[in-house]
Amino acid sequence: MTDSVKPRAARAADKRRRLTAAAAQVLHEQGVERTTLADIARVADVPVGNVYYYFKTKDELVRAALSEHSAHLDEITAALDELPDPLERLKTLVEGWVGQRETAARYGCPTGTLAAELDKRADGTLDAEAGAVIRRLLDWAGHQFRVLNLPDPDGLALTLVSGYQGMSLLANALRDPEVMTREGARLLGWLDSLRAAPSA
Repeated sequence: MTDSVKPRAARAADKRRRLTAAAAQVLHEQGVERTTLADIARVADVPVGNVYYYFKTKDELVRAALSEHSAHLDEITAALDELPDPLERLKTLVEGWVGQRETAARYGCPTGTLAAELDKRADGTLDAEAGAVIRRLLDWAGHQFRVLNLPDPDGLALTLVSGYQGMSLLANALRDPEVMTREGARLLGWLDSLRAAPSA
């Protein structure tokens, strides 16, 4: 490979990465139907004509955004896995959700809102791909409860993630970030009570 090709390949990879990150951001803020390829190009600082070189359709950009959500989730859970105690991992996750309360109040959960919007479309499987990202979070949380040796770990994971989705939705609907603060505190108390409760 010549030196002139290497920078070109690096520039192309950087453009694709910027477009993927911009797609995740803009689709979260505006939704699929209101977002144009030009919107994403503008946020990525890429000429709109170049977008078609990397992504032929808006659905391809939606798929890229979902991939970005999945990668971001992997980064979060990898960092949480560095904590020695599974309960602390779960509590730190909840604290992170609460830390994003202003964004949640304005736009909702990035993956949850996208999954809900995609579910209303009759022209593809992207809703299932959005659900797969949420499933990854459920599986990770279920594993934490399993390590804690708690009964029904998958049910507990569903309660936790449902709590997050519910508080994100309500914070967004009511435009009230303090919904996240209050419900986050309730989830933290619930997690503490699980450790305190005698195991079945």
